[in-house]
Amino acid sequence: MIASSRATPATLTPWQRLESLCDAGTLRPLPAHDGDTPAVVAGEGRVEGRDVVCYAQDSRLSGGSVGVAEAEVIVAALRRARHRGAPLVGFLESAGARIQEGAAALGGLGRVFYENVALSEQVPQISIVTGTAAGGGCYSPALTDFVVMVEGASMFLTGPMVVREALGEQISAESLGGAQVHERNGVCHFVADDDDGAIATARELLSFLPDRVGEAGQRHATLPPARSDPGVVVPADRRKVYEVREVVRRIVDEGSVLEVCAKWACSLVTAFARLDGRPVGIVASQPRHLAGVLDVEASEKGARFVRLCDTYRIPLLVLVDTPGFMPGSRQEVAGVIRHGAQLVRAFAAATVRRCTVILRKAYGGAYITMNSKDLGADRVLAWPRAEVGIMSPQSAVRVIHRRELDGATDDEVAGLADAYARRHLPVRLAVERGLVDAIVAPEDTRAALVAALGDFDPTRR
Repeated sequence: MIASSRATPATLTPWQRLESLCDAGTLRPLPAHDGDTPAVVAGEGRVEGRDVVCYAQDSRLSGGSVGVAEAEVIVAALRRARHRGAPLVGFLESAGARIQEGAAALGGLGRVFYENVALSEQVPQISIVTGTAAGGGCYSPALTDFVVMVEGASMFLTGPMVVREALGEQISAESLGGAQVHERNGVCHFVADDDDGAIATARELLSFLPDRVGEAGQRHATLPPARSDPGVVVPADRRKVYEVREVVRRIVDEGSVLEVCAKWACSLVTAFARLDGRPVGIVASQPRHLAGVLDVEASEKGARFVRLCDTYRIPLLVLVDTPGFMPGSRQEVAGVIRHGAQLVRAFAAATVRRCTVILRKAYGGAYITMNSKDLGADRVLAWPRAEVGIMSPQSAVRVIHRRELDGATDDEVAGLADAYARRHLPVRLAVERGLVDAIVAPEDTRAALVAALGDFDPTRR
């Protein structure tokens, strides 16, 4: 993890937050709005020697509410980031539009949102929510690439008082929109204990991202993993669970993993890491949760992350061990077809280098969806015991032999399933059909992936 340039207390003033984000002595203020002192400060400085534009709202002044003056400062910061081609980091703590200014305040927020969108897919935007971000004050962070929340902070469109008056529901700000809520619904990407932790997270996140779209991210020194055989983590029995994060750690550079949305859609892990010193995006099935199935939320999470990596030219490594999509009426009603199609679209449309490793099993539509060869994956590898097929052998025999299975014992069903698996699922068949490029030993996976990414130029599409 990249540390802040200096020690910081748990709670900081707005300007201290900007100073702690930036390298020591590099922060300089942007021109302030004429007239009354606005409830926001803005500046530009450097993070690990790279230019950054930043601003911080001040809840000590009118609750950090946004009026015309505050909106102009934020808009100026956003435009400065676009002009400089530099990442933008905002510290948000706002009651929303300033009531005393009426529609003029709403217009100011609208201009902020417009500039957030105009800056989108040009430079990285990171929002750090340090207190309450209410009403229109929570839309701006939702329009940025990443949201970091400090414990005790909250985000909501309508606060507890309005909820109580409109619905008669008694609820606290934390229960309505606290960090524990939003890290489980995908609104928040990271949660930090305090300002210091949030700033360290933002600095680490910036280390994986380029300054602007079309540029390459920074390359760091190569640090091979301390434990280098990922195969020992994965049980041979396709029904047993394991921790895919440990597989990731045994492939990528030591200490380089930064997981994104760790507590949302837990059957899919998304993370940034480094491989041979280069930034990569990881998308991995998580057998420890729901056996690694894809569902509505996992599909949305994966699609968002794949699109973001493609925007910032970060190559993708996809680790597959999934039995398929989650069945059931609840998923169908929730639109699993639409969400699953978005993950298909994200992979198929991505122009970065994309490599897939099938660790143990890849069945059905989820096999296709998880960056298969026919979706345009540049390199698909598989471990020797991997299986590729339409469905699990247990499900397959219940379809193929449904009449013969009446009255069959569990051992008889298991025997039919084993015979089906031996005949239809071995990965060598997928290699023969061109669905998999090569079978690789688990301990050779890192070297094979380094070679596959060796000639990728992130500055070209």
